[in-house]
Amino acid sequence: MQRQKITINGERLKQSLEKFAAFGRTRNHGVTRLSLSREDIAARDYFVSCCEEIGMTVRIDDMANIYATMAGEEDRPPIVMGSHLDSVEKGGRFDGVLGVLAALEVSRTLYDQRMKPKIPFTIVDFTNEEGARFDPAMMCSGVITGMFDKAGILKSKDSKGTTFGEALAASGYEGDSRNRLTKASAYLEMHIEQGPILESESVQIGIVEGVVGMVNYEIEITGEADHAGTTPMGMREDALFAATDLIAELRRSLSRLDGGLVYTMGRMNVFPNIHTVIPDKVRFTLEARHKDPEVISQVVKVIQELPESMEGCTIETKKLWARDTVAFDPAICHQLEKSTQSLGYSYKKMYSGAGHDAQYMASMVPTAMIFVPSVRGKSHCEEELTSYEDCVKGVNVALDTLLAILSDH
Repeated sequence: MQRQKITINGERLKQSLEKFAAFGRTRNHGVTRLSLSREDIAARDYFVSCCEEIGMTVRIDDMANIYATMAGEEDRPPIVMGSHLDSVEKGGRFDGVLGVLAALEVSRTLYDQRMKPKIPFTIVDFTNEEGARFDPAMMCSGVITGMFDKAGILKSKDSKGTTFGEALAASGYEGDSRNRLTKASAYLEMHIEQGPILESESVQIGIVEGVVGMVNYEIEITGEADHAGTTPMGMREDALFAATDLIAELRRSLSRLDGGLVYTMGRMNVFPNIHTVIPDKVRFTLEARHKDPEVISQVVKVIQELPESMEGCTIETKKLWARDTVAFDPAICHQLEKSTQSLGYSYKKMYSGAGHDAQYMASMVPTAMIFVPSVRGKSHCEEELTSYEDCVKGVNVALDTLLAILSDH
């Protein structure tokens, strides 16, 4: 039997996005809504009220993850859809929150149509996905999927010395571990792309087949501090000069590996950082991302084969962390493609370069993601923008995919 084509209320989705943008709005129309902050708690309170208004049952687990469930005809593991409500400092109005509000709009559409799903439908708001207040990112989806140890996570501190455990206890959102999501029929996450590819290729929908693997190293160069005015150039062991030469060599080596490889030296510390003193130590990070594990292995080889010294300075490398490439469920990705085609939207199959809760959820439940374009690829900044029309298209794909999955169960 052919399913009736149902679409969402685009104006209502727009109003929801504008309403949530008020929770932590910045002067330049961005958002600062750090996890378990006053602004985040206000957004959570309103989200819970929206869900309860349409008869959803709300439960909260011990990591403050919120689950709002629409009952199904059968008591079976739910289809889950969501993302996160927290933001980075001076972030955008769409990152994370769009995924939660997309799921809310799907629920509201089912409610409007008086459609009781065959199996339960659950919206999830994951706590501290950004890692902007507490390390690490994707913290609480990581705990429930066994990626992180709860005891260690509770000790994570923000910039003011508050632990996550303390913020959790004070938030009013410390629930019960028995409410954790442990089983689901599928997990679907909608997100802005946070990159320029879809817009540059005039594509409306990204069907995300996985999240790329990455590796992160810290490289330390040690020289000798001396007076900047009295030490001849030929007698210096300048750690910063050695570091800049090493970075140039790394760029040459990594650029030869693969056109799809992206790499960043994103953090650098120079010591003693005084303009009259020759630097005696430099630390910088090197992060590289690619979907092919072999390319990542080649990056690691380049790092491991760095010389032990350069220009009289010693070089040491330390692996900080890494993640493997995560492939999403082919059947759900195929259904996303069919739904996108049936709605007449253009699309592209792609991998995500950024991390998302979905990559951890994929270890526990069949998972996939939908991307919608980011204007100029901007994200994690106040200029972040996705058109409301593109948001509507993405949620329509999610709704159609959800209904198709429900019809198969």
